[in-house]
Amino acid sequence: MRTQVAIIGSGPSGLLLGQLLSLAGIDNVILDRASKDHILGRVRAGVLEEGTVRLMDEARSGARMHAEGLLHDGISLAFDGRDHRIDLFDLTGGKRVTIYGQTELTHDLMDHREQSGMLSINEAANVTPHDFDGNAPRVTYERHGVTHRIDCDFIAGCDGFHGVSRRSVPDKAIRTFEKVYPFGWLGILADVPPVNDELIYANHPRGFALCSMRSMSRSRYYVQCPLDEKIEEWDDRRFWDELRRRLPAHHAERVVTGPSFEKSIAPLRSFVAEPMRFNRLFLVGDAAHIVPPTGAKGLNLAASDVHYLFEGLREHYRDRSNAGLDAYSQRALARAWKAVRFSWWMTTILHRFPGTGAFDQKIQEAELDYLTHSRAAATALAENYVGLPF
Repeated sequence: MRTQVAIIGSGPSGLLLGQLLSLAGIDNVILDRASKDHILGRVRAGVLEEGTVRLMDEARSGARMHAEGLLHDGISLAFDGRDHRIDLFDLTGGKRVTIYGQTELTHDLMDHREQSGMLSINEAANVTPHDFDGNAPRVTYERHGVTHRIDCDFIAGCDGFHGVSRRSVPDKAIRTFEKVYPFGWLGILADVPPVNDELIYANHPRGFALCSMRSMSRSRYYVQCPLDEKIEEWDDRRFWDELRRRLPAHHAERVVTGPSFEKSIAPLRSFVAEPMRFNRLFLVGDAAHIVPPTGAKGLNLAASDVHYLFEGLREHYRDRSNAGLDAYSQRALARAWKAVRFSWWMTTILHRFPGTGAFDQKIQEAELDYLTHSRAAATALAENYVGLPF
């Protein structure tokens, strides 16, 4: 088989890239080791920057997102038993975020790909990129016991942190940076109305908590927990009790409880791989960088990578220029490191770290106080939260 761009990974970044390429007349094939049902069953992020929303519109896949997504003009920082609202809309000159689950976004992109007739190959075993350091890259995979080969011009590695794309790069050609945080997030999904009409980020002596949502009838809640916690030790009643302890009293009283249908513990890490281009292989999204979810940047950072790569590929095929492809890694990493910094900073000011002394605790309290009383400080948070320009 022959195609112009072979995309490894059918998560949102791979699907978004594929849709944009297809609309530009650039042939592509998407490969994934997982089944379509497995991909659509994964619970992920739900806060979209304006840039991500624009890309979904450019991909002609944003209709349901606009119909069902929730527009949020602010967020709440809760500490000292009080709410401190950050007015994103006012501080950024009219920008906001859209609450729309990653699973729904993935569903929309899958539907449009199927309607366009573009090829996706799921349940492909042993997907492997080859010869991407030369001018004739290829990808092999196995399906139903038969080995297949796809010849291509370029390979886009959109297959996540544990995918094969980054692991296929020689160790001497790549450098990685990582910070592992000493706690995790215990999260649940429940079909109950959210406690607030905007997200609440809570700093409490017992640990961080986040009140988020997927819709006005489905809530996503998190509490900070030690890394060695076992999910079996957290029944729903214990979770709801702990969440309420960490919220201001007026919010705790409004928490509507109900049975959870998803519950998991996620470790937190910051990770960046440099560079993000290896001649004909490009790393995209989680294959190149991971951020703690505190700043709501993971999916949005993957979308900005797609933007830069799509621009480069379009210039290559339409204008016979490689300027965009040559600049891809530098442009993507410049934005990635700013998102890594913001996510690290949000994590630092909102969580309780093991072994924190009295001095460090006072510094955190002073940071929160300054942030909520200085328009300049609040503006810096707001412009990062709604998303820096591409």
